[in-house]
Amino acid sequence: MRAKNPVQLTPRERLSRGLASTAVGPVDVTRGLLGLGVHGAQAGASSLRRRYHEGRLAHDLHSAQEALAQELAAAQEVVTGLPEALQHARRAQRRRPRPWVLAGAAAVVLAVGAAAFSIARRSSRPEPSALPPSVEVDPPL
Repeated sequence: MRAKNPVQLTPRERLSRGLASTAVGPVDVTRGLLGLGVHGAQAGASSLRRRYHEGRLAHDLHSAQEALAQELAAAQEVVTGLPEALQHARRAQRRRPRPWVLAGAAAVVLAVGAAAFSIARRSSRPEPSALPPSVEVDPPL
């Protein structure tokens, strides 16, 4: 009868067990060496895949750095032109009428309107007669 192992052995454990025992030794040694070879190939492939992704990541990082450098150059151009833009804006502001000029113009318009209103109102009222009234103003009590 054979005793079955309920646990799976790792390739390293299998190799060490194969080297230690004599009956099942050659089989375990072969399986252990194959397992270690497969494990090494998997590790190498994983390493290559990781390096490939890191290379792609490095490429993506490089392109992102270039884009960032272009954005910074554009921002630097904007900042360099800022004093000139502010000067231009100040010149444009000077061309606008001052607030006190606007207030004076509004006062003149109001004064002219008030004078026109009072003249129009006087002309619509009948002028008082120089003669005394024909009817008594205060009736007797």
